[in-house]
Amino acid sequence: MSELAQLKWRCRRGMKELDVLLEGYLQTHYLEASPAEQGAFRDLLEQQDPVLFAYIVGRERPASEEERRVIDTLRRAS
Repeated sequence: MSELAQLKWRCRRGMKELDVLLEGYLQTHYLEASPAEQGAFRDLLEQQDPVLFAYIVGRERPASEEERRVIDTLRRAS
């Protein structure tokens, strides 16, 4: 299975809203992102849905600058 196929599978979450945002980022931003930002996206996929949702709605912020950039991109896309 290719890396993109694996990532697409990992974008499938328990919340449809997260599915749409994460898959959208993967399709439109991931390949053009820097290696550090790609790594941050992969790290974010390790988070539980409530944490990711809190990041996206702005209740919490990730500690990593790269993860914050990915979240900001996800928030602009919503």
